This record gives sequence, structure tokens and C-alpha cells, in this order.
Amino acid sequence: MIESDKRNIRTIANHAKDGARVLGRLSSAARTSALERIADALVHRSSEICAANQADVEEAMRDVDNGTLAPELLKRLRIDHPRLVSLADGLRALARMPDPLGRVLAHRTLGRGLTLKQVTSPLGVLLVIFEARPDALPQIAALALRAGNGVVLKGGREARRSNTTIHRIICDALAPDVPAETVGLVHTRNDIAELLKLDDVFDLVIPRGSNALVRTIQESTRIPVLGHADGVCHIYVDTEADLDTAIRIIQDSKLDYPAACNAVETLLIHERWTQDGRLNSLMSSLEDIDFLAIGEHPSIAHLNAADDPHIEYGDRRLAVGIVTSMENAIQHIHHHGSGHTECIVTENQQTADGFLSQVDSASVFHNASTRFADGYRYGLGAEVGISTSRIHARGPVGVEGLLTTRWILRGQGHTVGDVKEGTWSFDWQELPTDTQ
Repeated sequence: MIESDKRNIRTIANHAKDGARVLGRLSSAARTSALERIADALVHRSSEICAANQADVEEAMRDVDNGTLAPELLKRLRIDHPRLVSLADGLRALARMPDPLGRVLAHRTLGRGLTLKQVTSPLGVLLVIFEARPDALPQIAALALRAGNGVVLKGGREARRSNTTIHRIICDALAPDVPAETVGLVHTRNDIAELLKLDDVFDLVIPRGSNALVRTIQESTRIPVLGHADGVCHIYVDTEADLDTAIRIIQDSKLDYPAACNAVETLLIHERWTQDGRLNSLMSSLEDIDFLAIGEHPSIAHLNAADDPHIEYGDRRLAVGIVTSMENAIQHIHHHGSGHTECIVTENQQTADGFLSQVDSASVFHNASTRFADGYRYGLGAEVGISTSRIHARGPVGVEGLLTTRWILRGQGHTVGDVKEGTWSFDWQELPTDTQ
């Protein structure tokens, strides 16, 4: 195991790169076995993790009392035995998934005796920076390993003991197939600054945390960055929406976990709801939500005004605006949204289909809480983060988002000169992709 206080930063990164090359040579069964060993170790050594976490929590509580740590971080920091059992179950599910590597995406002959395949391949080496949540560490490490990637992790300072303990347990479980250094760990902001310079080693940076963190990373490196800076999610309540359905979806989307990036931040309601009393019924049923007004429509004039229609509140505040049509709602979403997750509530299937096809966001829902925008809930096993970019992955990013492809060409002494001389010609023919 290598940590930043024992070796220099480039050494940690290079060891992760070397480990990735070892992973690439391993069989699917060997990588599966490594994940299963990690899952078992998380449960069998849960007392070590919980003790370290308790020390982190106690220090964090003192920091909250003296105002140096935000209170909401405490919930994310805590980890216990049931949570570790759940994490282990997730890792085992990931291990049971079909092998993502070496999958044939395209297979064709280019001509007589010359065949070409496009196959899935690891990205290489990942740098993942996350805040507060120590349970993210085993998820991220497992996803990287399943996809054949090396990874260097940087967690929040408030979880240092928890992260160090979990990292040590993961590294112990990797033996004998995988070098322990395939999963690296660093601790300080200075470490991040040095790592972000290593564009010759890292293939992708994934920041998970606040808007400020993501934007700082994006502005500080030449390494490609995958992630999202804002989670400004919308719900549009159509004129043909069912009142009870709308209440259930809005309540879950806002209050299930207000600090999550997939919590709703803006509610757009069709103007007809202001004319038949449904708006009052809706808002009175959602008394635990602190509504703010977008615009100056008379029906919401009694509310405090939202400062900006593009804000990720991360708490019980919810901006509400009145729109005259679905098209008006979509225009607002595209102008003020972040491209994360949007939902339409309606009983009209044709209207829903129009919304789903026209809204350009990573996830678009019909009659479902925005909180479903999550890698585990999508059946990805886990996620390294959520991306609102279009290159190279979008939405919750699981194993598939940590892959690239290679082209494998097999010939029999073929040369381009043969084509120019007319002794050989292209004759492209598609072949089945289910052959290895």
C-alpha cells in the first residue's frame, strides 16, 4: 500500500498505471474474485472501519460546533455495519455482472483474409476526488477494478481515518492477483494540485462534490474531466397531471435527500392549475417545502422571490414558476437548467412522449421522482459519478463509462500497396459480434 506521505505523488500515479496493466492481463474470473474478496473484507473487518469512522465523526462534530464544518456533512460521513453489508452486496452484484472487457462491438472482414474487430478496453488510470462520504471509496475502487482501470483516490479531510482504513482493507484484499498499489490514496489539497499536472499518467479525472470543487478541477488541469458542476433538476406539472401523483413525486424528489444532486430544485406548473384551485391544494400538501417564486405571477406573489432560476439549493427550498405550456417549460429548462435530470408529471402519454423526446438532459423522466437518477437504481451496480457532458459518458456513470475501445486487425501479410496495385481489393462484410 502506498500513501502520499510515504512516496511522492508521481510514484503513486505510476504504480496505479502499472497495476492497470496487470489488471488488463487478468482473466474475468480473477477480477471477479478480487471484487468478492474486497466485499468479504468490508464485512469481516467492519469493526475496524466503524472505529475509524467513529473517530472521524467525533472530530467532525467538534468542527460543526465551532463552525468549521457544515452540519449536513455529518450525515454523509457516518458509516456503520449495515451500510458496509449493503456496500458488500453491491460489490458482489458488480462482480456477477458480465465481463465488460473484450466485448466485441463490431466485427467485419475488410476483404479476403483481413478481419477487424472493435473491442471494449479499460480507459487506463483514473483520478477520483470526492468529499465527505467514505462509503464512496469502495464503490469507486470496485468500479475501476471491474473495468480494468488503476485509480488514485482523494477523499475529504473529515473522513481521513475512515478512508485510510477502508483503503488498507481493499489493498490487503487485492493480493495475490492485483498489486495493492493499483488503488492509490492521497489526502491533501497539495496532493490534488500535483496529481492534476500528470496528464501523461491520468486518462480521466472524476470530481464528486460541491459546485466549487468541480469547477476548480475543470479549470486546473489538461486531463479530461467527467462530472457535473450543478444539479439543477426540474419537475414540470402538466395540466393533465394527477394531483396525488404530483404531490408524491415532488415530495420524494425534494425531501428524500435535499442535498443530493438529483433532488429537484425547480418546479414548473401549468397555468391552469392556478385557475381551478389545484395549485393551492398542491402547495398546502407540501408544507415541509420552502417555496420561492420565479417570476411575478399573481398566484405565487405571496412567496419570497428566488434570487436566480439557476440555483442548486441543496435544502428544503424549491423554486416554483408558472408556465403557459409544455414548450414554455422546456424552454425554461434548457435556458436555466444544468442538463442533469428533468421530469414531467402528466396522465397524457402523447404529452409525456413529447417532453421525453425534446428535453436535452442526461436523464428525462415521466411520472417518477428525480431521485431515481442514480447508478445503483439504474442497475449499474454503483456509480463513480453523474456526468452532464456529452463526451464520453452521460448520466450516472458505472462500469460502461470507464471503458474505451480498441481495434484489432488480423491479416496475412496484407499491404495497402496491394490495393493500389489492384492485386487485392476491399470487400467489407459484417460478421457476428458474439464471437470472441
